[in-house]
Amino acid sequence: MDHHPSRQTGMTLIGFLLTFVLIGFFTVLVLKLAPIYLEHFKVVTSLNSLKKEPDLGAKTKDEILTMLQKRWDINAIDHVSAKDVKIAKQGGHVKIQVAYEVVEHIMGNVDALVYFDDAIEAGTN
Repeated sequence: MDHHPSRQTGMTLIGFLLTFVLIGFFTVLVLKLAPIYLEHFKVVTSLNSLKKEPDLGAKTKDEILTMLQKRWDINAIDHVSAKDVKIAKQGGHVKIQVAYEVVEHIMGNVDALVYFDDAIEAGTN
């Protein structure tokens, strides 16, 4: 093998800049999307906490919605509103569905649209 010590190998400036831009882009993407998914985790937790409510099937739709909104106020959930909630009751059985979307500006004319659709069923059949 013939080694030339005067010849250097490694990353060029252009390669370094491209790598830096790529790492920067994905870092911005994670920093913008992580809070959305953390908030979604809080929404799912609030929904699941309704399953533990005694006599949920006996409550009216407005009472259930008020319970959810109080939980969302405490957890500082901003992207979900009452219009995103559908409550279906049949006897003592309740199905609650929360479907919403969040649009987050990334940079320039690039936005991220994240859609969530969660549902629980509780009460007696």
